[in-house]
Amino acid sequence: MSVIAAIDVGTNSFHLVVADVDDEGHFEVLTREREPVRLGSGGEDMKVLAPEAIERGISALGRMQRIAVHAGAQSITAVATSAVREAANRDELTERARVRAGVDIEVVSGVEEARLIHLGVLAAVPLLDKRHLLVDIGGGSTEFVIADGSEPLLLRSLKLGSIRLTDRFFPEGRTRKRSVRECRNHIRSFLGHLPAEITALGFETAVGSSGTITALARMCAIRRGDRDSRTGRLSFTAKELRKLTEDLWAAKTPEDRLAVEGLDVRRADIIVGGALLLEETFDLLGINRMEVSDYALREGILFEQLRRATAPGGDPFHRLEDLRRSGVMYVANSFHEDLRHAEHITDLALELFDGLCPLHGFGDEDRELFEAASLLHNVGIFISHSAHHRHSYYIIRNSEHLTGFTEREIEIIAQVARYHRKSAPKSKHAEFASLDSADQNRVRWMAAMLRVAIGLDRSNRQVVTRVRVADDESPPRQNGELRLMARVSPGADTSVELFTAQNRSDLLEAISGRSVVLEPEVGVTGRPIHPTNGMRSTQPTKIKSGLASAPP
Repeated sequence: MSVIAAIDVGTNSFHLVVADVDDEGHFEVLTREREPVRLGSGGEDMKVLAPEAIERGISALGRMQRIAVHAGAQSITAVATSAVREAANRDELTERARVRAGVDIEVVSGVEEARLIHLGVLAAVPLLDKRHLLVDIGGGSTEFVIADGSEPLLLRSLKLGSIRLTDRFFPEGRTRKRSVRECRNHIRSFLGHLPAEITALGFETAVGSSGTITALARMCAIRRGDRDSRTGRLSFTAKELRKLTEDLWAAKTPEDRLAVEGLDVRRADIIVGGALLLEETFDLLGINRMEVSDYALREGILFEQLRRATAPGGDPFHRLEDLRRSGVMYVANSFHEDLRHAEHITDLALELFDGLCPLHGFGDEDRELFEAASLLHNVGIFISHSAHHRHSYYIIRNSEHLTGFTEREIEIIAQVARYHRKSAPKSKHAEFASLDSADQNRVRWMAAMLRVAIGLDRSNRQVVTRVRVADDESPPRQNGELRLMARVSPGADTSVELFTAQNRSDLLEAISGRSVVLEPEVGVTGRPIHPTNGMRSTQPTKIKSGLASAPP
């Protein structure tokens, strides 16, 4: 992977970066492209992508794909943010992008977007020895990060952006004193308690990224006489921002606003909303000066590509990468009353996954998703035991701590947890129906294996220590029985476990096309699956499933 490309499918603009990567993981940018698409619109939720906006987006993606291929890119990763994330018809865009433009789009959560932006910014600004605040204002959302060096302490994404504020308060980019006042009040109300959270954590340096902040910084630089503002790192003060913002909104129309030197005509209608948002952020957080990063989401996507491609392999248990692991374990520790039970079920589930691989054909990335779903399947009990599988879906789907996963991956994890009991996945279920056929197959298989694993620890005594596919079933026969051998502790009564697992094997039988038979085999465990010092310890504890119990 010597040449790679990343596309930021943003609410206002699409950005492409193509880079040449050396053997040590450093990259040199070969080309960049930016195209204003205005994919999203709406003053509140951006519920629908307009047909003409989708068409603009597909055309832009097609051009960027051709540029990347011409530059020698061997892989292209496209990540979509706020507008696509919120749209009910986002599948229309992603499917047409795949078919017409040859680009697969990953839709990421707001928290994951914040993490990727931070990853990019770290490569541009020396922040590794500082606690810092990062603010990134986009068209549809604004991301806030507080981090100690490379370690995020807070990741937030709010539905505040330059296009969203413009559509709500400044139609066609026209301003009035009253609308400016209403916009300021809305911003302060929407930020809510976030300023208090950030102030409590504290920061030494404030950094801004992406188009709105870069545009404001460039205009401030020109005003103080730095006309060569496209070279060197930009920065500006609260005083400079306050005066610039006043001049921008005082110009009543986008045409009048172009008199402000340095303002790009393509931002003239939406710049006021972004400027007011940044000025209020400065005021609420006590920011006196902000540096600007040349890197943002698209560069973060590049680094994420490199991280995934160069991640150390060879681990026999395919451990979740540290970032994903810490997020999963944070949620698990927050909502589980009995984490040991969930971890034992996860061990058994992964053994089923590995033994049945010749049938389901899933790889390491799918194994990670299954591991996460197995650990989190019972978190819904925190809300209520009744219908707790549905509560588990809700908690997983709406958690802000599952960083490192895409929206699609989180949906798969949540649905596997949703179907660990009660009804099997059905096409009449809206969330399941929204998955493509390949992901529906993943959910069915994973839910089927998880149900059997749960049955094997029905009494929560860990008396079934291992499970394997019988030797004469590896690979499993194409028809007939699927024999699963449950290793049991000597002298233990496992009748409840074997009965329950057999009773919950219907889904596995249906998807495998085989009759499932559970058989016990007596043997020593050979190893303790879990340590004995307690799973709620604040110290990281390695277990077979590869997850540490300490929150991030």
